[in-house]
Amino acid sequence: MAPIDSDDNTTAGEGEELRAGRRKAARYVVPVAVMGVAAATIGLVPALADSGDPDLPKVTAEQLIEKIAKSDVQQLSGTVRINTDLGLPDLGGLESGLMSGMSGGPGSGGDDEGSAADPSAKLTELVSGSHTLRVAADGPDRQKLSLLENAAEYSLIHNGKDVWGYDSQSNEVYHSTAPDGAERLEKDVPGQDVPATPKDFAEQALKSVDDTTSVTVGGTAQVAGRDAYRLVVEPKQDGSTVGAITVAVDAESGTPLKFTLTPASGGAAVVDVGFTKVSFAKPDASTFDFTPPEGAKVTEADEAGERAKAPEHGREAEGELAKGMDGLEVIGEGWNSIATFDTGAQGGLPMASAGGDLGGFLGSFGDQVKGDFGSGTVFKTRLVNALITDDGKVYAGAVTKDALVKAADAAK
Repeated sequence: MAPIDSDDNTTAGEGEELRAGRRKAARYVVPVAVMGVAAATIGLVPALADSGDPDLPKVTAEQLIEKIAKSDVQQLSGTVRINTDLGLPDLGGLESGLMSGMSGGPGSGGDDEGSAADPSAKLTELVSGSHTLRVAADGPDRQKLSLLENAAEYSLIHNGKDVWGYDSQSNEVYHSTAPDGAERLEKDVPGQDVPATPKDFAEQALKSVDDTTSVTVGGTAQVAGRDAYRLVVEPKQDGSTVGAITVAVDAESGTPLKFTLTPASGGAAVVDVGFTKVSFAKPDASTFDFTPPEGAKVTEADEAGERAKAPEHGREAEGELAKGMDGLEVIGEGWNSIATFDTGAQGGLPMASAGGDLGGFLGSFGDQVKGDFGSGTVFKTRLVNALITDDGKVYAGAVTKDALVKAADAAK
């Protein structure tokens, strides 16, 4: 393997260069918005992720970021493997009941049930467990994502102005339009503004590059049969739950092939997204063709929106939350940033009074804490932690429990 500089940490003087590269990366990113999956994580089988260390020319971190920025891949197809390990307890189906109850979507009961093919409901399944996706893109107007599991398939297809969701298990179809192409699609179609491919995740990670960040080249690898460099992004600050982010960048095209986020606490990756197969050839035009199967139930987006209107008590709850979110502030900087807002709720957790499954669930994995701020409960995952104080204030971020308590104390 050719030598690779692994000690090219960014300095304050280099920060502006990296930010310029980051802006270019956002401009050149492959338009795969239709492939959005809910804040999910993607896992690559280790044998495929690390099948060799190819001998590649030496590059610096700045050169590698610029290579990502200049990547202008408009066409690709391949298979992506997804695995999520946030360290959450088994919800036993509670989460889907909560989601559907809040949205009025599938499973909420009565005649107001939404479509099983609605992407805003279907793609939330990717927030946990292991999944396999097939993806294809041909410029800004044609993309397709297919979720394969349990002998069934869910497909989300963007072809020109039409956006189709099809769930083979229920034989239901969801249809909407994107009049201004992919850019409008992200705003108008639920679930389309979240990352799906390694490049989507890499773009988000590069937005975090600043003076609080170390960026190095950490060697080479082969991913999905292609030679790649490893770009390693690490927080310089103490207190973050993020250990490191590694992006495998295709040596030829500059396209990110694999994205891995490991926690500071160690163990398996929290976020690991990668291709197991990939081709940069133009997909066949028929890939993006779709006609609702005979007998399928077709739901238009406007109809779904009307049916999904929340009942009166749901709107009241959403209104209370919105009031709190209106006052959201971000304290700290870089990787130690913490979002905080006041829910206005007094006497403990805002949702705990609901009791039942939700109240019991919240109480089962929260840690009671005390400080100068008073007392509260910290809810933990392997990446994001949140402190909810007994007087209704919320502090949340990819930081440790101690960092949350310190922030709450400082705010008193």
